[in-house]
Amino acid sequence: MRRTLSGILMLAAIISAGCDNTVENATPPTTPAPTVTETFTGNININGAGTHTFTATAAGTITATLTGVTPVNTVTVGFSLGTFNALSSSCQAVIARDDSVQGTVLTGNASAAGLLCVRIFDVGKLTEPIGYTLTVTRP
Repeated sequence: MRRTLSGILMLAAIISAGCDNTVENATPPTTPAPTVTETFTGNININGAGTHTFTATAAGTITATLTGVTPVNTVTVGFSLGTFNALSSSCQAVIARDDSVQGTVLTGNASAAGLLCVRIFDVGKLTEPIGYTLTVTRP
């Protein structure tokens, strides 16, 4: 019996020595990039457009909102979110809606940091110039 008891105690000591509750090669948690909100304002004429650029500092979700249209907030306009080409000064739409009204939200995903753009434009519905406010939330 004595031999069995000492064998069990030795086995328990070996097992407990192998379990130290540490994780080998654990990856430390990553801190997400801070979220930034920018507001852009402007005016567009009949057949006109307004383009604004911004920089995403990391990959992540981009949300653009048409937060205000004056003097008539029910007018239909085009609204897009895309990448900006500095060489040609052009906004390449990636997500676009040609039936946007005040309150329209566009959501996309940036796969990396980069220069992006948001654009508002007349789709043939304006009968007078309008003022607008756009809000962009990005990493």
